[in-house]
Amino acid sequence: MDRNLALELVRVTEAAALACGRWVGKGNKNAADEAATNAMRRTLDSIEINGIVVIGEGEMDEAPMLYIGEKVGNGNEGTEVDIAVDPLEGTNICAKGMNGSIATIALAPRGGFLHAPDMYMEKIAVGPSARGAIDINASPATNLKRVAEAKKCYVEDLTVVILERPRHDKMVNEIRKAGARIHLISDGDVAPAIAAAVEGSGVDLLMGIGGAPEGVLAAAALKCMGGEMQGRLVFMSNEERDRARTMGIEDFDRVYATEDMARGDVFFAATGVTNGDLLRGVRYFSGGADTHSIVMRSKSRTVRFIEAKHFFDHKPIY
Repeated sequence: MDRNLALELVRVTEAAALACGRWVGKGNKNAADEAATNAMRRTLDSIEINGIVVIGEGEMDEAPMLYIGEKVGNGNEGTEVDIAVDPLEGTNICAKGMNGSIATIALAPRGGFLHAPDMYMEKIAVGPSARGAIDINASPATNLKRVAEAKKCYVEDLTVVILERPRHDKMVNEIRKAGARIHLISDGDVAPAIAAAVEGSGVDLLMGIGGAPEGVLAAAALKCMGGEMQGRLVFMSNEERDRARTMGIEDFDRVYATEDMARGDVFFAATGVTNGDLLRGVRYFSGGADTHSIVMRSKSRTVRFIEAKHFFDHKPIY
């Protein structure tokens, strides 16, 4: 695929972040999500791709969606690609003005992404230095020991990011007993998964149960960075199993590797909405705003951090 698609994707996430950044701290997560979604859709439709959304926004948010099956791009003659999106990951974070919300998108050749249903996924993710050291079937203590050995450090030096949920209480206790540090987050586990692959981010692992669609987005980014992610779907009802079957999933106990979730020449981009471990949030000034983004491609393993200054008089879309 054309390497210029990477920079096109940054334009998409920048537009979404600039649009929903106006809603930071205003307590209306749906309005923020709608603003990000509309801006992302408009910008996607300006790119010469023949895209189909295979990972869209979660239905649980009751917000406007770039829905699964939606066609995006400005024509049928463009490159045929699958699109995974979360126009605003961390809608509650954005609404409350807390750290860690991002606008994110990934792109792969047609058929390249796991068609993950909108349900939970158990996850473990690390960066390149610990690739091959993790096993989702092993205990937290065993995984921490293996990662510490791979990174040539002590378990006590490791920081694990976990969503703060009652379902993780046992895991939290096991990690604390093993000696590692824990960073509990309220929402949004894509950015922390990526941060685990960025040297100096202060994050070494992501563990726990979060959204399956977000798992695919994180896997796309980690593939580009040489990291590793393993995931396993968590079913809460027979209805979820039926939904998974309709999406072609038959083995309900399967452990998905990074390559199972994101195959082929993958692109990934994200722009910060609020400040986080990975990216700075949108900063407005008179007549414009600054954005901070990350963009990457698996084929070249190139990772770029982009600081951009936007002047609204020259960008009527904003």
